[in-house]
Amino acid sequence: MPDGSAFMMVNTSGRFAGQKALLLTPQLRENDTHCVIFNYYIGGRDNSHPGHLNVYIKENNSPMGMPVWNVSGPASRSWGQVELAVSTYWPNFYQIVFEAVTSGQRGLLAIKDVVVQGHQCMNTPHFLTIKGVEVNAGQTASFHCTVNGRKRDNFRLWLQGIGGREAPMKATKPWNNRRFIGTFDVENTTKGDSGRYRCIVHSDKGVGVSNYGELTIKQPPVPIAPPQLTAVGATYLWIQLNANSINGDGPIIDREVEYRTVSGTMYDLQPVDKTTHKIGHLDPDTEYEISVLLTRPLEGGTGAPGPPLRARTKCAEPMHGPRRLEVVDIQSKQVTVRWEPLGYNVTRCHSYNLTVQYRSRVAGKEETREEVCYDTQSRNPQHTIHNLTPFTNLSVKLVLRNLEGVKESTELEVQTDEDVPGAVPLESIQGSAYEEKIVLKWREPAQTYGIITQYEISYKAVSSFDPELDLSNQSGKVVKLGNETTHMFTGLYPGSTYSFTLRASTAKGYGPPVITQFTTKISAPSMPAYDQETSLNQTDSTVTVLLKPAQSRGAPVSAYQVVVEEERPRRARGTAEILRCYPVPIHFQNATLLNSQYYFTAQFPAAGIHSPQPFTVGDNKTYNGYWNAPLLPQKSYSIYYQAVSTANGETKIDCVRVATKGAATHKPDAVEPEKQTDHTVKIAGVIAGILLFIIIFLGVVLLMKKRKLAKKRKETLNSTRQEMTVMVNSMDKSYTEQGTNCDEALSFMDPHNHTLNTRTGSSPSSFTLPKANTLSTSIPTNSYYPDESQNMGSDTSSLVQSHTHSLRKREPVDVPYQTGQLHPAIRVADLLQHITQMKCAEGYGFKEEYESFFEGQSAPWDSAKKDENRMKNRYGNIIAYDHSRVRLQALEGEQSSDYINANYVDGYHRPNHYIATQGPMQETVFDFWRMVWQENTAAIVMVTNLVEVGRVKCCKYWPDDTEIYRDIKVTLIETELLSEYVIRTFAVEKRGAHEIREIRQFHFTGWPDHGVPYHATGLLGFIRRVKSKTLTSAGPMVVHCSAGAGRTGCFIVIDIMLDMAEREGVVDIYNCVRELRSRRVNMVQTEEQYVFIHDAILEACLCGDTTIPAGQLRSVYYDMNRLDPQTNSSPIKEEFRTLNMVTPTLRVEDCSIALLPRNHEKNRCMDVLPPDRCLPFLITIDGESSNYINAALMDSYKQPSAFIVTQHPLPNTVKDFWRLVLDYHCTSIVMLNDVDPAQLCPQYWPENGVHRHGPIQVEFVSADLEEDIISRIFRIYNAARPQDGYRMVQQFQFLGWPMYRDTPMSKRSFLKLIRQVDKWQEEYDGGEGRTVVHCLNGGGRSGTFCAISIVCEMLQHQRSVDVFHAVKTLRNNKPNMVDLLDQYKFCYEVALEYLNSG
Repeated sequence: MPDGSAFMMVNTSGRFAGQKALLLTPQLRENDTHCVIFNYYIGGRDNSHPGHLNVYIKENNSPMGMPVWNVSGPASRSWGQVELAVSTYWPNFYQIVFEAVTSGQRGLLAIKDVVVQGHQCMNTPHFLTIKGVEVNAGQTASFHCTVNGRKRDNFRLWLQGIGGREAPMKATKPWNNRRFIGTFDVENTTKGDSGRYRCIVHSDKGVGVSNYGELTIKQPPVPIAPPQLTAVGATYLWIQLNANSINGDGPIIDREVEYRTVSGTMYDLQPVDKTTHKIGHLDPDTEYEISVLLTRPLEGGTGAPGPPLRARTKCAEPMHGPRRLEVVDIQSKQVTVRWEPLGYNVTRCHSYNLTVQYRSRVAGKEETREEVCYDTQSRNPQHTIHNLTPFTNLSVKLVLRNLEGVKESTELEVQTDEDVPGAVPLESIQGSAYEEKIVLKWREPAQTYGIITQYEISYKAVSSFDPELDLSNQSGKVVKLGNETTHMFTGLYPGSTYSFTLRASTAKGYGPPVITQFTTKISAPSMPAYDQETSLNQTDSTVTVLLKPAQSRGAPVSAYQVVVEEERPRRARGTAEILRCYPVPIHFQNATLLNSQYYFTAQFPAAGIHSPQPFTVGDNKTYNGYWNAPLLPQKSYSIYYQAVSTANGETKIDCVRVATKGAATHKPDAVEPEKQTDHTVKIAGVIAGILLFIIIFLGVVLLMKKRKLAKKRKETLNSTRQEMTVMVNSMDKSYTEQGTNCDEALSFMDPHNHTLNTRTGSSPSSFTLPKANTLSTSIPTNSYYPDESQNMGSDTSSLVQSHTHSLRKREPVDVPYQTGQLHPAIRVADLLQHITQMKCAEGYGFKEEYESFFEGQSAPWDSAKKDENRMKNRYGNIIAYDHSRVRLQALEGEQSSDYINANYVDGYHRPNHYIATQGPMQETVFDFWRMVWQENTAAIVMVTNLVEVGRVKCCKYWPDDTEIYRDIKVTLIETELLSEYVIRTFAVEKRGAHEIREIRQFHFTGWPDHGVPYHATGLLGFIRRVKSKTLTSAGPMVVHCSAGAGRTGCFIVIDIMLDMAEREGVVDIYNCVRELRSRRVNMVQTEEQYVFIHDAILEACLCGDTTIPAGQLRSVYYDMNRLDPQTNSSPIKEEFRTLNMVTPTLRVEDCSIALLPRNHEKNRCMDVLPPDRCLPFLITIDGESSNYINAALMDSYKQPSAFIVTQHPLPNTVKDFWRLVLDYHCTSIVMLNDVDPAQLCPQYWPENGVHRHGPIQVEFVSADLEEDIISRIFRIYNAARPQDGYRMVQQFQFLGWPMYRDTPMSKRSFLKLIRQVDKWQEEYDGGEGRTVVHCLNGGGRSGTFCAISIVCEMLQHQRSVDVFHAVKTLRNNKPNMVDLLDQYKFCYEVALEYLNSG
């Protein structure tokens, strides 16, 4: 820059304030430090301020920044000079800007003589290069400026930022003798303080300016997102830092995690070296706030905590259970307990649950209950358990729970206090009434609530049949000890009703009373004394006696009777035994016919003899219907006088002999005058005698046939039950091959009024057989003995259901089938007789009746014959009639889509109750489900198997899981497999219909490939199950077999007839079949099926429904054992008697294989043989040995042929026994008898090592004894076929049934045996293996085991029990199953034990 080349002068006159003028030097690029000198001038009037001058050093085209020098002030008349010591180094360059700024006053501002010198300034120091500074925000940035020159007092240094911030010098220190360093601090830096800074020094002569140094302010990093929780524990939290996204500057050189409790003072900081971190040693169930801190380089590089994460630790398992549990109060029905307070250090969770759990045994059943304790925060927490049973042992404990665990306190045993007892069970009070005493028995209250100390019984006579009795003194009170539950009340009046009030007492007092009444039996009237057996008068044909009134005893005398007995042995006078008197009235006319030694000659009402009066026996008059015939002179007679009392169904008689008459002895030559008879009278007598003889002779001739019938009926009367058994057995024979002795055709009679099914509360299909009569109708009907005459008189009652009605009193009901004259309905009471007669002559009656049905087509079936429908019929001759066919809703665009081979059939008073159809084919499965949906069917009955004798009978139209048949979706949701049938439950949906229907299929699998079932028991149980599971409000029941005719017809006819028998007491099988055939062709296809229907209905009527719900078993069994004191029988005895009656008897031809000569030695008893149809034929070949073994296959409740019942092996059949076990995949052997060589019962198993029986090898594995059961495990295999492998078999030898006992000693032990066998079966072979059961002869004991197994399965799967059905099913194959009444009862008792054991 040449000298004088740069100047600037500004005239401020006329300028407004703030106007600027600039002088810019060229850019200076020299590498050396320059010294720039310039002169300045501020001129004007005195004291004026024309403006001010500023000098800027602009570096590298950067903004001008702040002035490094400026001057203002009053005008002066002289020029001033200033040095600019500019220290800018390569590669930087700079430019000097001179600025004049006017103030609005007049004057001059001037710059001139700007000279750039090539050396340093002499009076103003220069700077060495200053360096940039980097700090973190908030920190102090220190700049160090090195001044080239010695420090002088007139130097003023400061730091100037390009943005205007300035910092004074903090300190100086000499660098050497030519230089010193000035330090400048920029404090509390912020991001806005970033920029360029330079050092400036002012001296008296000028200004020194350094280069710019860069101040970099870094923001400490802060995470944008909070940390992420990845895992939670009770004492730890796993987090992911989420530190990649930050606000601020990096790089990040350190990470820390800061956490604190949300409520509390706990705080901690932990360094982290990974992206995930586990914070440990935390408190359970506590909320923490967690933040991440990041650090960058330099001091103050740690940023603020990032966004916090709030997280709560899990609860920890309680430290321990509640402690110091104690009882503080005990009452009869409540107990209060107290415990040590719980703190957080015990609960380890702020949210916890404290319950009191207590166990007690009530009514033999253990109950466990739990209650929440709400008093947990108090200093002395306690809880009261209410509604307890008095005098009951409790096991009490506290249970502390939180989300992570459970801790219990120690268990406390406590007994509630006694209370007054409950009432004595009314049903347990039994009274055995006699004439003058009553024996009362009872059970202790079900709720004793303590120890029964005594019973109080108050009694009082309330009425009597005899109005003359004074009952005022018949009352009293008896106290019995607590261990006594019976008392005999004596000194009572006959025929009187007594009220008994019974209550029990504990130490707390008496409980509520229970009141019952019993009536003493009436006594026979007390006959007056007769001093001697002499008459008042006597002739050859008459005897005159004195009749005196009798004294009533418990009931008024209802009649007096005079009885004449011919040549009767002498009887004691005054005898009052009923068997010595004459209860059955016989007229004189019938005495000879009935071969009776006595007859009634007169009867008088009680009012007729109120005082002694004479009566002449033989006066040839009639008294109340009885002819007082003249006595025959040549015979001896005893004259008896008897009084009769009748009340409350009882009749009591007392009699006394009042006279005798000896036979008259006539001597021809010595006739006493007084006995001579007029000759005319004699002649008349002879004529009358002849006429009488003629009349009697004619009567005898007319009555000969009747007498024959009477004799035959009398034989029938004496053998009714035996003949019933024979007739029921006929059910089990081959119906077309058997013959029946028609001369022994039965009428349905029972003189003992024996009820075959008397169980109270039985189902509507329970039947009661009525009483009937057999004696001649010539016996008078105006008898005073209703009970006896009822035995002899006609009784038309046929069905007892809930209440007993006779057909004569039944109101008329509509019969669904018109009964023809040739085929009227049959009374249930006559059904046995009818079937017997129909089976006469090799079943000719059934043959003739069945052949009278119309065979083949009887109505149009045009739709079925259409070409498009032919493929929808399984058989060409079993198709649907037009008038009764099911019409499907037609499908759009499909011709004849309304056809399906199915017909409606009416039920009992229910139109179109059934749909009889064929088994679906592949082509008709969709049509089948369309029909089921359209008709709103809830039950499908299938009476065929899919394949029989190698032929497909029906296609599988249901899925194993889910199947869609066009627009219908069918899902199998449950399958229940039983031995003779399967129940499948489906959920069915149709596209467009907003509902899901539940449909059950009942599939009867027990129908054999040929013929009919051997017994109807299984089918009847199946029908009962179908009825119980089907809603009455649903649509028609779909029934099908293969063709939809034979078996389908059988099922429908039996179902209808059982309803008809229940409703009307009659069955009309013939017309029912005829009606079914009018709706569908050839329903009931064979004569054999027609006979089977009859036998099935008969069995249903005889046996009834004996199912008992599990909840009612205890009370029903109690009632079944209640003894009737009059008959000395009970319902369970009658049920067992019925079972014996309907048990089939095996014929010789049934056991033909067992009776082969070569098999005789294999049978222990020749009267306990298996029928051919149940034999398990041996498969393993063993030389010349036959394939026979005395064993029978038996069904369980769920599995066919699950049991093999056999005898204890004989010494010569041990080999066959093990062949049986191996061949039939048996996994269990149950032994119910003892080893006894004396009875040919050897030990057939090895105690160790191996026994070889031909190719069969039995190896001992282990043995164990537990209570009454020895269990042994064997490995059995066929050495001739090693490829078959081995089978593990466990033998269970039951020791709790000694040979001298009819039943096991313990129900619990026997039930344990059942359960152990079941467990082994399930564990070893998945329940598929069979169980061999044996006792001595394979009879009662083995049957008891099988029956109880079946009953337990019933209870488990059906929650009901049917002991009768279980035993009947077993006896169908082997009649000696459960052969004792005590064994039959034991089955019920084990069922109760099963329920009690849970």
